[in-house]
Amino acid sequence: MTRDDTGPAAAPTEAATFHDPLARGFPSTREGKVLFWLAVVFSIFQIVTALHLVALPSIVVRAFHVGFLLALSFPLIAASRDAGPVVKALAWAFAIAGFGVAVYQFVEYGPLIVRAGDPTSLDLVVGVVALVTLFAASWLIMGPALPIICGLFLAYCFFGQYLPSPLNHRGYDFEQVVDHMAFGTEGIYGIPTLVSSTYIFLFILFGSFLERAGMIKLFTDVSLGLVGHSQGGAAKVAVISSGLMGTISGSGVANVVTTGQFTIPLMKRFGYRPAFAGGVEATSSMGAQLMPPVMGAVAFIMAETLGVEYIEVVKAAIIPAILYFLSAFWMVHLEAGRRALYGLPRSELPSPLAALKAQWYLVLPLAALIFLLFSGYTPLYAGTIGLALTVLLILGGSVALRLPGKVIRLIFWIGLGLIAAALLKFGTYVIVAAVLALIALNLFSKSGRETLAICRDSLAEGARTALPVGIACAIVGIIVGTMTLTGMANTFGQFIVHVGESNLFLSLVLTMVTCLLLGMGIPTVPNYIITATIAGPALLQLGVPLLVSHMFVFYFGILADLTPPVALACFAAAPIAKENGLKISLEAVKIAAAGFVIPYMAVFTPALMLQDGGELATAIGFLPAVAYIIFKALLAIGLWGIAVVGFFRRKIGVFERVVAVAAAFLLVAALPMTDALGLALAGGFFAWQVVGARRDNAPAAIHE
Repeated sequence: MTRDDTGPAAAPTEAATFHDPLARGFPSTREGKVLFWLAVVFSIFQIVTALHLVALPSIVVRAFHVGFLLALSFPLIAASRDAGPVVKALAWAFAIAGFGVAVYQFVEYGPLIVRAGDPTSLDLVVGVVALVTLFAASWLIMGPALPIICGLFLAYCFFGQYLPSPLNHRGYDFEQVVDHMAFGTEGIYGIPTLVSSTYIFLFILFGSFLERAGMIKLFTDVSLGLVGHSQGGAAKVAVISSGLMGTISGSGVANVVTTGQFTIPLMKRFGYRPAFAGGVEATSSMGAQLMPPVMGAVAFIMAETLGVEYIEVVKAAIIPAILYFLSAFWMVHLEAGRRALYGLPRSELPSPLAALKAQWYLVLPLAALIFLLFSGYTPLYAGTIGLALTVLLILGGSVALRLPGKVIRLIFWIGLGLIAAALLKFGTYVIVAAVLALIALNLFSKSGRETLAICRDSLAEGARTALPVGIACAIVGIIVGTMTLTGMANTFGQFIVHVGESNLFLSLVLTMVTCLLLGMGIPTVPNYIITATIAGPALLQLGVPLLVSHMFVFYFGILADLTPPVALACFAAAPIAKENGLKISLEAVKIAAAGFVIPYMAVFTPALMLQDGGELATAIGFLPAVAYIIFKALLAIGLWGIAVVGFFRRKIGVFERVVAVAAAFLLVAALPMTDALGLALAGGFFAWQVVGARRDNAPAAIHE
C-alpha cells in the first residue's frame, strides 16, 4: 500500500470495496487528514489504556472505544461513497453524537452508578442516541443482516409480553430496556465490547504492523517454497499462506481479499477452475479463524465468557483446526490428481530458508506472543508485548541500518533484546521508554522518518480495520442483554434439550442448522456470540462438555460464511476469481465437507478436543482415546474427500463413492459396532482401489 500525506491511499480491489465499505481508506482531503489523525489517536488511546499508563474505569474505556468507532465510521463511509455536502454533514452529526455518548459516560460516571436502574430523562435521551447511532453504523458497515437480527431481539424486549406462551415474558418498561442496553455492562458495553476494547484491538494492531513490515510476503514465499513444486502446488500454497495469515487476522473475509489477490490468480494460471480456486481461498481463509493463537479474536471472548484460561480454549481448538486444514489440503491434492495438475519447477520457486533468513526477525513477535499466551500470561498482556516487540523491531531495524560495522549493529541488537527481556522483570515502562528513544533517534534521518510514517500509518490502518469488528461486538451486546433481561435462551434451549433427550444426533443437527442460519452474513465475533448464547447452553444440558459445546457452535458459525445463499467469504472471492459467488460457495462446501464432520466427532468423543469425558476415554484411557479418535478422524476425512472429488488412485464410480461416504459416516459415530463396520468398509474400499489401479494398469496419481 502506498500512502500520501493523508494516509493509505492505494486503490482497493472490487472485492475489498464491495465487502468492506471502508476499504478505500482515508481520502486525500482535509477531511481525510482529520479522520486519519483521529484514527491514530484512537489507536494510541487503546495502547495507553492497555498499558495502564492512564487509569480509567473499565466502563469508560468501553464507552470511548465505541465512541471512537462511531466517530470514525460515519464520516469514512460518507467519504468512501463520495457523498454530497448534506450527507457528509449528517455523517459528522452522527459521529459527534456517537462520541458525545462516551463523553457523557465519562463525565457522569459516578452519578450513573448512584442512579443505576433509575435513569433520568437526559440519561434516556443519551441511551437512545447510543442505540440509534450504533444501529446506523452497523447497517452502513456490515449491511442489514446483523442490525435486523439485533433489532428483532430489541423488539422482543419491548413487545415480547404479547407473544403466546412459552415465547412471552413478563414485560419491561421503555426506561428499563434502554437503561439495561445503553448503560452498565449487560448491553452494548458488555463482555464483547470489553474484549474488543482490549484484546481484539491490540491483536488487529499487531497484525497491521506485521503486514506492513512484510509478513504477507514472508508467508507467501515460505508456502511457495515448501509446496509450490508438488502436485496441485498452487492450491496448497493458498491453503498454507491463508492459514498462516489467518493466525494473526481477525477477519476471514479480510483474509480472502488480502491473500486471495495472489493465490486465486495463481491457482487459475495452473489449471484450477475459477470456482474451485475461489472455493479453496474462501475455505482456507475462514478455516484460519479456527486456528490459534487469535482464532478471529473469538478465543479471547470464549475464555472470558466461560471463565476459563485462554490455554484451555487453544487446547480444545488445536486438533480440529489442524484436521480442518489437512482436509482442505487433501481435497486440493485429490482435485489436482483428478485433473493432472502439477506444480512449478523448483528452480522457479523461492527458497523457504532464504525467505526466513532474510526476514526471520518478523517471526520473533509472533513467537513471543505465542510463548506468552502459552505461559499463562493474559491475552491483554501478551498482545501488548507482541505489539511492542513488533514496533521495536521496525524502529530498531531503521536505526541499525545506519550504524557503522556489523559488530556495532550486533551489539545494538543484543542491547535491544536485553531491553525487551527486561520488561518481564521491570514492567512495560521499559518498553515504552525504549520505543520513545527509538522514535527520537529515527527523527534525525530521512529513512528513519519514513519508518515512523510506516508506524503512524499502521496505527491508522489498524483503527480502520477494527471498525467492523468493534461495531459488531457492541451491537451484539443487545442480543446478550436481551438474554440476560428476558431469559429468552431458555425457551430455545428447552426445545433442543427436549429433542436431544430422545436423539442427541438430531439435536446436534438442529443446532447446526440454527448456527448456519444465524451465522449467515455476520462476522466471526458476533457470529460466535449469537450462536453460543442461544445454542451453547442447550448442548451443555445434554451432557456435551462446556468447551466442546461452544466449539461446536463456533465451528458451524464459521462454516456459515461458506454456506449458500449468503456465503460472505465466497462472494468476497468472486470478483477476484471472476466467477459467480454461488458457484464458489458450492465448491467451498465440498472442500470444507470434512469440516462439517469434525464437530460431531468431538461431541461423541470429546478426546478429539482434548477434553475429558466420553465412553471411549473411560474404556481405554485418555491418551489412547486421543490417538484413536485422531486416526479415525483422519480416515473419515480421507474417505470424505475421495467421495466428494471422485478420485483416489484413479477416477472412481458412483458405487465406490457411496461406499466411501457410508464408511465415513459410520466412523463419525462413537459406537463400537459402527466403528467396526466403518473400519471394515474403509479397509475393503482401499483394497478395492489398489486392485482396481493394478487392473487398469494406471500409475499412482498421489505423489509429491
